[in-house]
Amino acid sequence: MTEKALTHKQALAAVIQALAGTWDTERAVLALRVAAYEPTSSEVAAKEARRILRELADEGLIVRPDPGQAVYRLA
Repeated sequence: MTEKALTHKQALAAVIQALAGTWDTERAVLALRVAAYEPTSSEVAAKEARRILRELADEGLIVRPDPGQAVYRLA
């Protein structure tokens, strides 16, 4: 039986849970690249990372302590 690869969102969620700390776009992009995400440009990578961070926040996994900054931490 072959294992199904994680989605980018699942991979980032797992890394955030394992490492904790604060997460911004730059750190999320790095984590996605380690998880084999190969974007066409840095802009595309940042956009995907921000989208996933917002989704994880909407699901309650992470929160933004300061609404004025796009920095997240575990809920």
